[in-house]
Amino acid sequence: MNGPGPVGDSSDTMHLTRPLLLSNQFPEIRRGHLITLQMNLGYLCNMSCSHCHVDAGPRRREIMNLKTINQCMDFVVENGIGTVDLTGGAPEMNPHFRHLVHSLRGNDVHVIDRCNLTILEQEGYLDIAEFMARQGVEITASLPCYLEDNVDRQRGKGAFRSSIAGLERLNRLGYGQPGSELKLNLVYNPQGTDLPPPQQQLHTDYSSYLKDHFGIVFNELYSLANMPIRRFGSKLVSQGLFDAYIQLLKDNFQESNLGSVMCRDTLSVDWKGFLYDCDFNQMLEIPLGASDRQTMHISSLEGSLLQGRRISTGLHCYGCTAGQGSSCGGTLGEANPRQGSQKQRPELDGSQSAEKSGLGS
Repeated sequence: MNGPGPVGDSSDTMHLTRPLLLSNQFPEIRRGHLITLQMNLGYLCNMSCSHCHVDAGPRRREIMNLKTINQCMDFVVENGIGTVDLTGGAPEMNPHFRHLVHSLRGNDVHVIDRCNLTILEQEGYLDIAEFMARQGVEITASLPCYLEDNVDRQRGKGAFRSSIAGLERLNRLGYGQPGSELKLNLVYNPQGTDLPPPQQQLHTDYSSYLKDHFGIVFNELYSLANMPIRRFGSKLVSQGLFDAYIQLLKDNFQESNLGSVMCRDTLSVDWKGFLYDCDFNQMLEIPLGASDRQTMHISSLEGSLLQGRRISTGLHCYGCTAGQGSSCGGTLGEANPRQGSQKQRPELDGSQSAEKSGLGS
């Protein structure tokens, strides 16, 4: 089965946003107790989504090898880390994905798979959902809207139908079903330069539409802001909207979100085994704040030494703290009333308001 068609900028036309984001303007934050290791298993993906901050796609060849995977496993066990969050690219496309999941679950580590859903319907991966169900893997799946046109515009032609088929497959296995221990969460991203609408309202809208039209059920809906990095950041630069989007994030900054940002208890490791304070810093190649080195490898770090250490920040960090906040686990707090102001947001070509996208206001 062929995957959805690619969208977004190609790597050879990518505008670099790193120099535009390096700044010491963001408030200082420090690490708490390390709970989660987020592993980027590589940038290979069957999709090329317009909002992707990784610039993942079918032509990427960066893949975490078995040696690095085993080093990550050793770090998890030695430091008593309870959760490993697998991301990419499409993490399932890493040839060692099953070995890693099986090893983690054998050590009683909770595993989260960040799934694009369409991979579940691709030849060579048709049994991956069943494997994850047997292993008790929690799935957090990207579905940026519940309307077909909007999803296909953001993720490529055919992405919506393939995503629905993936969700139906997961539901048949027990994912998202009442009383089931198999958790299925969905992730919403705005179409353009809006901040996300209130998460609870989105959950209600998604739940009603997917249940009524397809009989699909799920557990949680996570609402994430688009980050001005890689593919989405490049589009902002191309259309002269980068500074305006950064200003939108700054104008909606909420200091109360600082205590809940995911970088305080999560460590990010790239496909080569190098460490970063978060997945976004990884994409920008901003070194780990707790280290004096330019790069630090997972094989040379003792996790307990991180607590209380400084976190590297930049202007992109306003994306996690604007309005209701944004993290890999959804919002951090209450929505800021200013975030819905159409006067404050820049107009990105092809973006749609929440009303037009069927997501409410």
